[in-house]
Amino acid sequence: MPLDDAIGPDPVDIAIGARMRLRRKSLGISQGILSDRVGVSFQQIQKYERGANRVSGSMLVSIASALDTTVGWLVGEEGGMSDAADDILQSLALTGATDLLEAYAAIPRASARAALVALAQEMAER
Repeated sequence: MPLDDAIGPDPVDIAIGARMRLRRKSLGISQGILSDRVGVSFQQIQKYERGANRVSGSMLVSIASALDTTVGWLVGEEGGMSDAADDILQSLALTGATDLLEAYAAIPRASARAALVALAQEMAER
């Protein structure tokens, strides 16, 4: 069966990209620094993190090394992550998701955070 680009990125690629982003951000490393370490452009790192481009095996090994983790962790084979955690990682891989989460966390009043959640849920037409 041929791959159909119209259906979007593969969920596995999105999950790997989300784990890359999570690890990179937890280490305080920019996309530019990571790109320098592995020898690709920062735009390529962006595409990997979104799941828009697949990461080759050799690049996956380089990225894991640069992020001081294992390939197994990046592909979800280690760490005992639940399906719910994988779903969260895939959501965090969406453009702007981490920015929204950081802004949410910076809101001091619980009532204001609750209002933002209600607004987002309304916009999503739950």
